[in-house]
Amino acid sequence: MARKESLEKLRELLIMRRDALRRALAGDLSLLQSLREQIGSDVVDAALDASQDEISSKLAEVESRELGNIENALDQIRKGTYGLCEICNGKIPLMRLKALPYATSCIECQRAAETAGSTGSYGGDWSRVIDAASDVDVSLSDLETT
Repeated sequence: MARKESLEKLRELLIMRRDALRRALAGDLSLLQSLREQIGSDVVDAALDASQDEISSKLAEVESRELGNIENALDQIRKGTYGLCEICNGKIPLMRLKALPYATSCIECQRAAETAGSTGSYGGDWSRVIDAASDVDVSLSDLETT
């Protein structure tokens, strides 16, 4: 299958996943509302309030992560940049995109970023990620001979 066809299938998958997440989260809230209407007690009201707070928190977390990543991927598709690594501009392998359709970096750049640590020790300078990938390991004995 050509890369273009595979990317189109991934676009469809992203749209379906986005819509499914939205429906699932909306369904959780409506289920709690119907429970409140059926029982109508103060205990249910308190549980509903606590549950709504928790769901709202989870919703914000999901939206800021997966839904945000999906929207970003769909935006990249519209711009024609989907499947390109945001760090090195190389093509992200289809197998990686199939496993993680909203991946924004190739495996090599992702590894370099993770090696740098989740604190972002590159300070937003992604060119340093590429430079770090090409760094040569030097031992003390190598330094002593010069």
